[in-house]
Amino acid sequence: MADSSELRQRAGEYFRRAYEHQQKGEYEEAIELYSNSIEAFPTAEAYTFRGWAHSFQSNYRQAIADCRQAIKIDPDFGNPYNDIGAYLIEQGQWDAAIPWFQKALAAARYESYCFPHFNLGRVYEQKREWGKAREHYLRALQLNGQYVLAYRALRRLQAMWN
Repeated sequence: MADSSELRQRAGEYFRRAYEHQQKGEYEEAIELYSNSIEAFPTAEAYTFRGWAHSFQSNYRQAIADCRQAIKIDPDFGNPYNDIGAYLIEQGQWDAAIPWFQKALAAARYESYCFPHFNLGRVYEQKREWGKAREHYLRALQLNGQYVLAYRALRRLQAMWN
């Protein structure tokens, strides 16, 4: 029987390989390797990234289920909250996405708060709430000055007002 550190190491190796496959668009292989990682040592990251791989196959039901598992493991990890919101947008459920982005912004452990701000901007732009959309796009840019999509969205809104 392997000890905890060996299991973590094995899980990490599966995760690394899964991510490499995902980056190449090899989603079935990635999903299988993320599943192996979860079997070895379940982490919020492995569930979230497996969900992401499912989303590339438009399997949003499974993607959301994986993100919910990630949240159970680590409710402070922001990525799965943002991802659930993004998957809801992909399904046209704009209003249902809002609380998920808000939870991502409140998460203690998240490296990219610019993403839920950008996504909230998308929601509010779709709802024609221009001021709120602008506010979130601006915040996304303040958090990541290189975020091209937020810059373009902000420019698009400004062009509408001119």
